[in-house]
Amino acid sequence: MKPETEHSVITIETTRQDHRIAWLTALAITIHIAESVLPSPLPGVKPGLANVVTIAVLMLYGWPTAVWVSLLRVLVGSILIGTFLTPTFTLSLAGAISSLLVLGLGTLLPGRGLGPIGYSLLAALAHMAGQFMVAYWLFIPHQGLFGLLPVLMTMAALFGLVSGLIVMAMMKKLEDKRP
Repeated sequence: MKPETEHSVITIETTRQDHRIAWLTALAITIHIAESVLPSPLPGVKPGLANVVTIAVLMLYGWPTAVWVSLLRVLVGSILIGTFLTPTFTLSLAGAISSLLVLGLGTLLPGRGLGPIGYSLLAALAHMAGQFMVAYWLFIPHQGLFGLLPVLMTMAALFGLVSGLIVMAMMKKLEDKRP
């Protein structure tokens, strides 16, 4: 006869912040997945619309929350798309980390910060630079790759500007709804 064993249930307490991060990450992942099926103007160049969520989160909830949302988006998005631990994942993670580091430094500037366009441009350029350097170091260590850098950085600036304008419009809508 077996002794009766007690079944224990582990309960994880979640906070309002945990729920906020989960919802915002889900939104960013949805955009990330939708964007992955869009045709690319140049190989490897995407608009980065999921970064709109990251910049909005940065402005509304701060850098630590933006870090969670961005890194979870890259991790879970890559698992869902099927690119986890591939070169695509490596480049995406490198871009996210680069942009988050630069955004963290940007939040330390005196005054009211850079605003949505400034943060978005900073993030987009850092994202592309981070991806480019990892691509050069790990995948294509050829000097000819540097010929693409001006085009890639120009595209990053253009997409960063568009994303910044979207975040600015979102922030304006949120301001208008506040009492």
